[in-house]
Amino acid sequence: MSLLERVAGPEDIRALSREQLPELASEVRERLIDVVSRLGGHFAPGLGVVELTVALHYVFQTPRDKVVWDVGHQAYPHKVLTGRNEAFGRIRQKGGPSPFLSRRESEYDVFGAGHAATSISAALGIATARDMNAEDFEVVAVIGDGSLTSGIAYEGLNNAGNAETDLIVVLNDNEMSISPNVGAIHKYLTRMVTNPAYNAVRERVKHLIHNRPSAFGQAMEGMLLKLEESVKNMLVPGTLFEELGFRYVGPVDGHDLDALVDTLTQVRKWKGPRLVHVRTVKGKGFHLAEANPVVWHGATPFDKLSGQMASKKGLPAYTNVFGRGLAELGARNPKMAVITAAMPSGTGTGVFGDAFPDRFFDVGIAEGHAVTFAAGLATEGIKPVAAIYSTFLQRAYDSVVHDVAIQNLPVVFAMDRAGLVGNDGPTHAGLYDIAYLLAIPNVVVTAPKDGAEMLALLRLGVEEVNGPFSLRYPRDNVPAAVPPLEEIPRIAFGTWEVLRRGRDVALLGTGTMVLPALEAAEQLAAEGIDASVVNCRFLKPMDAATLEWVVESHDAMVTIEEGTIINGFGAALAREVEGVRARRPELRVALMGVPDRFVDHAARGEQLEEVGLTPEAIAAQARALVDAPAPIPARGTA
Repeated sequence: MSLLERVAGPEDIRALSREQLPELASEVRERLIDVVSRLGGHFAPGLGVVELTVALHYVFQTPRDKVVWDVGHQAYPHKVLTGRNEAFGRIRQKGGPSPFLSRRESEYDVFGAGHAATSISAALGIATARDMNAEDFEVVAVIGDGSLTSGIAYEGLNNAGNAETDLIVVLNDNEMSISPNVGAIHKYLTRMVTNPAYNAVRERVKHLIHNRPSAFGQAMEGMLLKLEESVKNMLVPGTLFEELGFRYVGPVDGHDLDALVDTLTQVRKWKGPRLVHVRTVKGKGFHLAEANPVVWHGATPFDKLSGQMASKKGLPAYTNVFGRGLAELGARNPKMAVITAAMPSGTGTGVFGDAFPDRFFDVGIAEGHAVTFAAGLATEGIKPVAAIYSTFLQRAYDSVVHDVAIQNLPVVFAMDRAGLVGNDGPTHAGLYDIAYLLAIPNVVVTAPKDGAEMLALLRLGVEEVNGPFSLRYPRDNVPAAVPPLEEIPRIAFGTWEVLRRGRDVALLGTGTMVLPALEAAEQLAAEGIDASVVNCRFLKPMDAATLEWVVESHDAMVTIEEGTIINGFGAALAREVEGVRARRPELRVALMGVPDRFVDHAARGEQLEEVGLTPEAIAAQARALVDAPAPIPARGTA
């Protein structure tokens, strides 16, 4: 029996000898490689923190001690070691473990996470609650150096350092953005500052100084503080954290289990805010991931020996088509700029960045800054496109309202991953952008039915609209081949597209729901029900002329959107036609969208079926509406 097979939880890790820990780490790494090679998923981040994860559960009495992981994409080893090794073989699959942290899933997942930089603030809240409850346990936040580009991380550090709360922050540094590689001088400094004798002497000297006569003691303390500060500024890379009120330790080799266990054991004995700087290699243990951690951050299924990922056959993703369109627009508009928040590959904007590096801005995990930065560009005649996932734009809502919309600035918001996102689950679902953008004056809200229409709307937003403009598109492949931008017809602002004319019921689809609505219409036609299908590509403003035709020509209407049904497009349209229903009580309206609950991870097709957004479900709703014996109030599917 392998060591990993003997580990049912962290208590079994703590029962091992220190000499056995490297073997356990090796088995965890092999388990991660085996599962992700079959299923795909986050890969390089977890490989980089295997030893750190083992050390944390070995030193701290989890789950009594609380370890708060940031983001969660590096938590696969944590899941394997906390009673979910068998279930890990179904990670990201329907009914299997979440790809991120989930409090519902395990008591070891102390705080749910899928977005970056929340760990320090959450851990401080937990530590403060501990003190208020007069309890006694350690709280550890694990955060990556990439998350330190996000302002909320510094807000948490500032608050924690000022509060002097007992809290440990482990900084997982897998890049060169904070310090050079681990070297002899760093190992020496780490041994020095974690040595119990050193710390005892340090505290003893402070005690002696404070017991001296006041003037002498103050003078000596001032001299020693200045000396210590000068030495730190020259040698120690953690001065920033010390200034924020943290006791800094490191850098520590994040793949040296002895160094990790020794350091964490000593730091655990201290009090107050402490920060342990750990240097790791993203993708550690799989040479291709070490060489290219960006590509291997998230992997599709691959061959373990060759590293060959499964080829993606068929039509390109919306993301790739969008990136190509950006580059085409950039070639003809020197005043166009593109902004992303640490996602050049995830948003497809890297293509524009390669072509026009002087007009491409990756601002890090700083969505609020990205939006306000875009607003600043817009005031000086630049046309910025802020390409940010729908779920991440939520983090910048105030900036959208205050800095863009109130000033009516021409910023284009390109929201990838709008709608259900499949295996990444509720933390990454883009279900709320329709509702939260419809609520803001001046903002144009659009959703294309396919890739060509996406580029046509993008061109419209960049070249013709002189105010805030938003474009939402899914995590999916385009449904048809997309020609070059110059071959795509232009779209008139604020217009819908009637794709099928009928008399019994009107299916008003938005974005990804337009083509399923057409399929539903074909099914209904076979039953003798004649359905109109309208592509409502402008959710705001609505096409008043086409809407008038719909309400005057049909007694039944169904709106369909891949977004929350609460305060979405259907709800807005229902308000628009309420006056008509006063004089045409026979007019019946039904709303279809994602119900008012979070949708767990599964394949995107499974999620759409679960929430009733398939051609069959649309046809069933339309059929029920047509067959209804009397007018029924506007309602949603749940």
